[in-house]
Amino acid sequence: MQPTSEVVTARPAQALAGFVDHYLGYRQTGYAPGLHRGLPSRHLTFIVAIGPRIEVVAQPDPGQRPGAYGCVLGGLQAGPATIRHDGNQEGVAIALTPLGCRTLFGVPAGELWSLSLELADVAGPLGERLWTELQTVPDWPGRFAAVDRVLTDLADHERQVTPELAWAWRTVVRSGPPIGALAGEIGWSRQHLTRRFTGEFGLGPKLAGRIARFERARRMIERVPSHISLAQVAAACGYYDQAHLNRDFAELAGCAPTLWRTEEIPSVQDGTTPLA
Repeated sequence: MQPTSEVVTARPAQALAGFVDHYLGYRQTGYAPGLHRGLPSRHLTFIVAIGPRIEVVAQPDPGQRPGAYGCVLGGLQAGPATIRHDGNQEGVAIALTPLGCRTLFGVPAGELWSLSLELADVAGPLGERLWTELQTVPDWPGRFAAVDRVLTDLADHERQVTPELAWAWRTVVRSGPPIGALAGEIGWSRQHLTRRFTGEFGLGPKLAGRIARFERARRMIERVPSHISLAQVAAACGYYDQAHLNRDFAELAGCAPTLWRTEEIPSVQDGTTPLA
């Protein structure tokens, strides 16, 4: 069978703007069975499988046991997950920001740090409904509309991240300023900012900035022509040099960027593939 790959993206309903950046529908068939790395990102992991469950054989937190999920919800993470697939994958990935975790689920993203959970265990019957509905809808517009309906029903706009922390999160993932400058803008001490930020999101501002920079580098490696060197990617993304980029990849992805590029591209990862 000739391998085929399909990726479709859509914006969420306006009521979800600021909490969900986009939806990504993916379908891959006919590929060789293998393993996929789910990598750290500025988004939580939120994926609805269509058909076989998502089999996580190694969790971001080594203390959590492997599991299989129909609709997986995971917190931010600082290491890779390993997902096993049989060469066929289909589902909808939801680019959920940490700012949306309280609004949709009533808990700070920090409570999900480095965990993988079945959505129904967090959201109750509506979580089960999301998975059930997507099994029976055959087309992408219908699937995205079903996600809109369920997430809109889950959303309680009285549950919001405080304005200071929401601003700090957006600023860190956009430009990664020094913690002192960030705290000064808010009027907090560095220690108070770090404590509040970590409690809300599960990680401190410095690590959040590193993950955002790593994600920009990963996306650039996916998309740029092969004649663009890793040293050029490192410079464009704010690393000191290629060795600095290599060290970040080794820690956050569990492998060198050259190995990741060989093993993962082409594939379907956050914005271009589903399981990031």
